[in-house]
Amino acid sequence: MKNKKSKSNRKKTKNTPHNQEQISVAKKNALKTESTNSSKPESSSLPQHGFVFGKKNYKFMFIGLAVIALGFILMAGGGSDDPNVFNEDIFSMRRIHIAPMVIIIGFAIEVYAILLNPNSDA
Repeated sequence: MKNKKSKSNRKKTKNTPHNQEQISVAKKNALKTESTNSSKPESSSLPQHGFVFGKKNYKFMFIGLAVIALGFILMAGGGSDDPNVFNEDIFSMRRIHIAPMVIIIGFAIEVYAILLNPNSDA
């Protein structure tokens, strides 16, 4: 009994001339939009892929990286070969004050490189 009820409740779609006309109009509209999209030049419709930063930005970034590397090189060393002997070179002015300042200056150069507008005339 359930089968008969469910069959009678289903909507029957017939291919009436009205439905076929709507389908053909929809197909024509789809073809029109495809033809208008293909007539446009592809370069204007697609986003252009390039580098995020300009040449000037990358120069400053590499300079900043070199300054940071120099700071870490200045900080290196000062250890002792014998663990029983204390070497006071680890507390030198170069390792405690100068090297961290050089590293901070390198990070400041990096921030400047990121914020620099490569298109500016200055």
